[in-house]
Amino acid sequence: MLTAEENELLTRIGPGTPAGDLLRRYWQPICPIADITDEHPKKQIRLLGEDLVLFRDQKGQYGLVGEHCSHRGTSLYYGFVEEQGIRCPYHGWLYDANGGCVEQPFEPAQSLMKLTLRHPAYPVEALSGLLWTYMGPPDKQPLLPRWDVLAREDGQRFWEQRQLDCNWLQAEENTPDFVHTYYLHGHNMHVRGIPGGEYFYRPFIRYGFRLFDWGLLKFWTYGGKDPESGWGHPLIFPNMQRALERGIAHHWRVPVDDTHTRIFVCTFMPNRTGESEPQPEVPEVERFGSMRQPDGEYELTSFPSQDHMAWETEGPIFDRTNEHLGNSDLGIMMFRQLLKQQIEHLQAGGEPIGLVRDPKDNVIVDVICRERGLPADTSDVTWVNPEMVPA
Repeated sequence: MLTAEENELLTRIGPGTPAGDLLRRYWQPICPIADITDEHPKKQIRLLGEDLVLFRDQKGQYGLVGEHCSHRGTSLYYGFVEEQGIRCPYHGWLYDANGGCVEQPFEPAQSLMKLTLRHPAYPVEALSGLLWTYMGPPDKQPLLPRWDVLAREDGQRFWEQRQLDCNWLQAEENTPDFVHTYYLHGHNMHVRGIPGGEYFYRPFIRYGFRLFDWGLLKFWTYGGKDPESGWGHPLIFPNMQRALERGIAHHWRVPVDDTHTRIFVCTFMPNRTGESEPQPEVPEVERFGSMRQPDGEYELTSFPSQDHMAWETEGPIFDRTNEHLGNSDLGIMMFRQLLKQQIEHLQAGGEPIGLVRDPKDNVIVDVICRERGLPADTSDVTWVNPEMVPA
């Protein structure tokens, strides 16, 4: 279990919090590019505990700025999108995409205030149908990673967006929780007579984890009629997951605030030829709201609904002072230790892991995940050999 102070450290993500400062060092997805159109050039965004407005000015440049005007606090969402930026609807102060105050109507011409005022603003880039932002110190800004699921063109790409009513860490800790798949997914599907969970409904022989450059890697050996040893499905630090789901899937667990999370899932389905295919400029994104039925209960007939039940019923922010971890929770303990170490490293002036800075490394960013056989040397893997294995 964690102490109350440790739980606060890892879960709180607002401005100025240690975990919030860490997450702000990485590019985060904002929303589908399709959300911004000529008819609707602006959108209210809540991200990492901040209220923001996303807009596209009349020159086609995207901006992400603090929602509340630096003059009197009125919402800029109700303002006017113009060639140079977004103008406040209250007194007409005009802000550009960089947070500069371009105009302050009714102020003296000799006033220097607009030259010194900096409104909160964050850079925005478009990639693979989504808009992304970096909310950390400008002088520490890394490159937006061109993950292979985003950059490859030899297949088709599918997007999903989901809403989660709980803290981001509850979703991210699910990634190194290897054994939950047996009951939450495999057994759940089995007792309901629904296909799709057979892969996970097998006895465990052993499973393990090791740290690597991007985060935490899983290793496993299944028993039963179809024994299998494999590795991959990494937790990509700090708030991502990589999996093989109908292809190659990448999940982003993006904190909206302390008690809400927005999940983006990109699934890339390679074709058999390896040839490039035309890619839509504005792809469709399938959107899911609550995973609850009208009566308030979770339907539990799909992996996402099963996951959401497990995460959301832990509470808005899970109180980890009341948990009782066992040996099977090794991956969770390793991830928490990594998260605490990276927070401390950042506070000491260091740079966290998993950032891309060299353009030569950013053509297609891949991580170890496609190989299914174990590597020759697994001496650095910490293994768990469960004493009780479900039949």
